[in-house]
Amino acid sequence: MTDASEIPTIDLDDLKSSDPGRLARAAADLLTGFGTYGLVYVRNHGVDPGVVGQLYDDFVGLTDRSPEEKEQLSGDRIWFQRGWTPANTERAVVAGGQPDFKECYFAAPVDTDRECHIQYPQIYAQNIWPPDMPDYQARYLESGQALHDVGLWLLRGAARALELEVETFAGAATGGPHVFRLLRYLPLSAQQVNSDIVWGEEHTDFNLITVLPGGRFHDPDGARCERPDDASGLYLRTRPSAEHPRGRKVRGQAPSGCIVAQVGQQLEILTGGEFLATPHVITAPATPGYTRVSGAHFVHLHSHQTVFPLPRFRNAETLRAYSPPVLAGTYSIKTLVDIGLAPPAALQRLGYRHYDRLADARAHEAGAN
Repeated sequence: MTDASEIPTIDLDDLKSSDPGRLARAAADLLTGFGTYGLVYVRNHGVDPGVVGQLYDDFVGLTDRSPEEKEQLSGDRIWFQRGWTPANTERAVVAGGQPDFKECYFAAPVDTDRECHIQYPQIYAQNIWPPDMPDYQARYLESGQALHDVGLWLLRGAARALELEVETFAGAATGGPHVFRLLRYLPLSAQQVNSDIVWGEEHTDFNLITVLPGGRFHDPDGARCERPDDASGLYLRTRPSAEHPRGRKVRGQAPSGCIVAQVGQQLEILTGGEFLATPHVITAPATPGYTRVSGAHFVHLHSHQTVFPLPRFRNAETLRAYSPPVLAGTYSIKTLVDIGLAPPAALQRLGYRHYDRLADARAHEAGAN
């Protein structure tokens, strides 16, 4: 198990500074954090923990409502990309078919490209809010916007670290289908604990960068509590090496006052693997009845951007590893099908879809004769 103290901590004020020394220090830490571990810790991030805590309280109250009430805030027609997602819906690509033991809420906290609302109606859907929870909506948007700002500053720092133009990644994310998700991992029964069941199977995120404000546990009576045992919670896997060919696991426990940011698949691909998409798993306690609440903000490429190594990172190895190029919008649709949120029929949206015009013309011609 990796010592969490090995993970670099980025001071966001360094990334915002014009001081070359501070920028160089942050760049070096980002190269190590994103390149070796796929994540960094972030301090002076500007995300209000009090507001996040109140938001979690609101969310717990919402998830305690009846399924019938929550279903009014849900929709499979938008692939659960807004509003409430019922438990046992999403699954990791390599999970062997086990759905994750969680229920979620999705909302876009920042403006997205209006044209894409027509082109990609599910992943750019309008937000859904409980009509009787205005504070929930306000706290959701405040927290999500703060997390998004952190993500953009980290993307700028990542570009500097790789000696790219500073807006290379952040600019490519402008108007993208960014989404802030709240998650409540469900209590396991006495029969389910100490089995192969986990709260969230090991996976990598498919976006550019994910910013995590931290989670908390609740005991069987619903009271906030410390982590119930050493095995439960968020764990991440480092880059494989000759010494550790499967990588090493590290608990996602940020230092006090810090939050976590991790690399997604899109950023790995753009950098030809220089940065590592972080495999992570949410393990359940060995005692029944505990739950966990957390949040994750996903910064995405704009859907018209191409998911393919940037010219500087193209060579025979990366071309083999990350070909063919694909639009980020197409990449999103395929991944949402893979994880069970979008139906397989969604893939029919890709490519030309108007062959029926010729079929109708031929049928009309045949009828006329």
